[in-house]
Amino acid sequence: INPGSTSTKISVFDSLNEVFTTTLRHENSELEKYHSIIEQYDFRKSVILNSVKEKGIKICDIKAVVGRGGLLKPIPSGVYRTDDAMIEDLKRAERGEHASNLGGILAREIAAEIGENTPSFIIDPVVVDEMSDLARISGHPLMPRISIFHALNQKAVARRYARELGRKYEDINLIVAHMGGGVSVGVHEQGKVVDVNNALDGDGPFSPERSGSLPNGDLVKICLSGKYTASEIKNMLKGKGGFNAYFGTSDARIVETRALEGDKEAALVYDAMSYQVAKEIAAGAAVLKGKVDGIILTGGIAYSERTVSDITERTEFIAPVKVYPGEGEMEALAEGAYYALQGELEIKEY
Repeated sequence: INPGSTSTKISVFDSLNEVFTTTLRHENSELEKYHSIIEQYDFRKSVILNSVKEKGIKICDIKAVVGRGGLLKPIPSGVYRTDDAMIEDLKRAERGEHASNLGGILAREIAAEIGENTPSFIIDPVVVDEMSDLARISGHPLMPRISIFHALNQKAVARRYARELGRKYEDINLIVAHMGGGVSVGVHEQGKVVDVNNALDGDGPFSPERSGSLPNGDLVKICLSGKYTASEIKNMLKGKGGFNAYFGTSDARIVETRALEGDKEAALVYDAMSYQVAKEIAAGAAVLKGKVDGIILTGGIAYSERTVSDITERTEFIAPVKVYPGEGEMEALAEGAYYALQGELEIKEY
């Protein structure tokens, strides 16, 4: 179960084989009845169960339910059983209201409906925090660096790559660049993401929706100019930054098409994003002291041959580059639950 702001994506897997995946769209008229995201869970649970039933799947045949984790307290990577403390934190939403907060709640509610012994999990939420003490230092004690990134997909593709090498994820060093609406570049050192840019609020490379790290002096001037509200400035950083700021669209495919058709500004900005991602990857190599077993490119933009070719050309001197295009979130949730049930991954307590 992967809740979004106006949709809920669900999949059913038989072991690691996808039975079906569907995106359940929710009309604004349906959602505006609720005062908060958390209040939507009964409505969304009903929609999910009806969809599964329509596919001819008996709910009693489900052996486990897994939801995308929300904005919990910082935790190490892993598979977590949904417990009372977790559900309480998700309902209070003290670290922010986000649709993904419903993931754990829906998983637990549906598992309980199947049977009291049916397990429910969340896996690698965005708040996974394994950063080293060195990586937390920003340059000012009031603004420490924090870990918020595409942990679910990054961890899944890293483990997949390790299995393809015939090695354990905990024994290798990788740099993983997830490129979607936001960009996160994680430094995976022997099973832990010891350094990563904050992909939510936006440091690091810019992306289709985020401005990334900006010139500090100019940012301060804009903040104090009186021309913009705090909300407008936050939108500049996240949502209306990046490609959106330059071209009025967050669709990378549109910008790339313009570049391919000869639009010089589109080509310059599009390639600048690849340039910044490559720089971040190279910085990650310095964290690992050059001992890098592989570089992984993933996320929706990894479908772009132009982007992959550019980043590969700039970074393959560091280590081999492997591409796993797409978000892969549903597969990652399924893999985590499957290997946990097989005893290959520890089931942790929140």
